[in-house]
Amino acid sequence: MIRIFHNARCRKSRAGLEFLKSKTTDFEIVDYLNHPPSFDEMRSILSHLQMKPIDLVRKNEEIWKLKFKGSEMSDEAVIQAMIKYPKLIERPIIIKEGKAVLGRPAENIEKLF
Repeated sequence: MIRIFHNARCRKSRAGLEFLKSKTTDFEIVDYLNHPPSFDEMRSILSHLQMKPIDLVRKNEEIWKLKFKGSEMSDEAVIQAMIKYPKLIERPIIIKEGKAVLGRPAENIEKLF
């Protein structure tokens, strides 16, 4: 099953969802703002993306600037911040069969097909 971690208010996320719809109808939309991933799920997502936690953070978000910018943080602390403040997570993230891509730009999703 394909999963897309989606924010309906984000233009890039909506573009990623539309691109995914053009490829398949067999997917699940995860509203990660209201249902953030668990710590273990976030680690799994990062592993599938082959990214370090800090590379998945939206560093221009106000919450990042106010609470975390300039701090020395372990990978675990960055993951905890993303779980507590899911708005910090870059989107959309699309996962298929143990592989994942960041759908920015939407054409990145093609790599999963």
